[in-house]
Amino acid sequence: MTSRKVVELFYDVVSPYSWLGFEVMCRYRNVWNIELKLRPAFLGGIMQGSGNKPPGLVPNKFLYMTKDLNRLAEYFDVPLQAPSDPFEAMFKKGSLSAMRFVAAVQEKEKAGDKQVEQVSRELWRRIWSEDKDITEPASLAEAAKKAGLSDSEIEDVLELSTSKEIKDKLKDTTEKALDFGAFGFPMMVCHVDGKLEMFFGSDLSSWPTALVRILLYCASFTNTYDVKVTR
Repeated sequence: MTSRKVVELFYDVVSPYSWLGFEVMCRYRNVWNIELKLRPAFLGGIMQGSGNKPPGLVPNKFLYMTKDLNRLAEYFDVPLQAPSDPFEAMFKKGSLSAMRFVAAVQEKEKAGDKQVEQVSRELWRRIWSEDKDITEPASLAEAAKKAGLSDSEIEDVLELSTSKEIKDKLKDTTEKALDFGAFGFPMMVCHVDGKLEMFFGSDLSSWPTALVRILLYCASFTNTYDVKVTR
C-alpha cells in the first residue's frame, strides 16, 4: 500500500528563496504525488525566535546570495529580480501586513489553497519582480485582484487581516515552524507514516539537491525511488 506523503511548506513572500521553493513544489506536486500544504508564516518572527541573522545583513553572504538567486531563477524559469533597494524592501518595510493578508486569504478559503497560492505568487511578483510595495492596503488589493479575487472578497480579506484572529493565526503558524526547528525560510516538513523530517532549502548547494533529498526521504517509506527533478 502506498504511504501518504504530506509536505508542509513554510514561507514568507519577503524571502526570494521561498519563491523558488514555492514554485517548484507547486509545479511538481502532482508529478511527485505529494500533498502540499501551504503554511504562510512570518520570517521576522523566525529570525527573532531562533536568534538567526538574515543573510542580507552579512556583506559576503549578500553578494553570494545575489549571484545564487540569479542562477536559480534562470534554472527554474522564475522571473525573480531584486528590488532597487533590497534593504528597504526586506527590513524597513518587511512583510508582516502582507503575510497577515495571505493568512486571511487562507482563513476565508475553505476548499484547498488555490487562492492562497495565487495571492502569494502575486505578492512575490510585486516585491521580487516588479519592485513594488507589498505593505499598503492598496498594494495588497492590487495583488489579490490579479490573483482573481473579487472586489467583495478583497474587502473582506483586508478587514479580516487586521483582526486578532488572523494575527494569532500567523503567530501560531510561525511558532509551529519554530517548534519544528526553523531558523529561516523556505522550510519544508515531510510527513510519511507518522514520521517527519525537516528540510531547509538554502542550506544546500542547490534546490534540485534539496528536492531530491526530500523526495528520497518520502520514498524511503514507500520503496519507490523513481525520483526525477525536471524543469
